[in-house]
Amino acid sequence: MYDDNNIFAKIIRSEIPCDKVYEDDDVLFFYDINPAAKIHVLGIPKIKCSNFADFIEQTNEQTIKKFFNKVLDVVKMLGLKESGYRLITNSGFNGGQEVPHYHVHIIGGEPLGRKIN
Repeated sequence: MYDDNNIFAKIIRSEIPCDKVYEDDDVLFFYDINPAAKIHVLGIPKIKCSNFADFIEQTNEQTIKKFFNKVLDVVKMLGLKESGYRLITNSGFNGGQEVPHYHVHIIGGEPLGRKIN
């Protein structure tokens, strides 16, 4: 069950401010308030989806493709395509998901090594 009061839902509704990188009618990308690296951006679809499985199962291929194309656009916008970056999607309690709204972390801007955050 999707929680309409999770922090990302509130950010989408502009009830909580964020430092936006990119936004359109379907997606929002913004800087993480607790960055794990020099560059740490969160990307969220604006549909109600709790986790990765929920996002894939309740959307169509066009929506999924558009979301990940926007992820790549933001990677390029941040200047990370050539130097490298990490994409992380946590799903569920054991996967370390802290906010019950599907999201990806785009992390880079420095050598990340083997650490997993």
